[in-house]
Amino acid sequence: MKFSKFAQFTFALTLGTLSLSLPHTSHGHCQVPCGIYNDGARVEAMLEDAATVLKATRMLAELEGNTDAQSINQATRWVMNKELHAQNIITTLSDYFLTQRLKPSQSDYAERLVNHHAVILAAMKAKQTADKQTALDLSERIEALTAYYAVHRH
Repeated sequence: MKFSKFAQFTFALTLGTLSLSLPHTSHGHCQVPCGIYNDGARVEAMLEDAATVLKATRMLAELEGNTDAQSINQATRWVMNKELHAQNIITTLSDYFLTQRLKPSQSDYAERLVNHHAVILAAMKAKQTADKQTALDLSERIEALTAYYAVHRH
């Protein structure tokens, strides 16, 4: 069964609208001054999210041009996964790092703020595109944060 470009666009638009209307949960650290932080684990989780964004981008490229229902279904699932993992990165940076770990009293505060914001912008761009280089840039931006946080690679 072939789908017209209009049908594909309509389907994607419907899914996109549906995903925006679904409740989103934040898995960031609490905003209670508990003093329990694991910055490295959160950076590692963001790197894992970025790896998922990269894989989704690669899988979308493999599915390009396929018009069968299964391929459209898989492409839709990869887009949704890419969106979710890019949003996880944005949420972690916003709800954890920017609200709790960056302090105006830090001597390199402005530099840290710029580097953390660069990750948010890269994640936003990764949501907007299906470009491999954009996904690689996201990973590189997150890697740059390891200069500030102890990351234990497995």
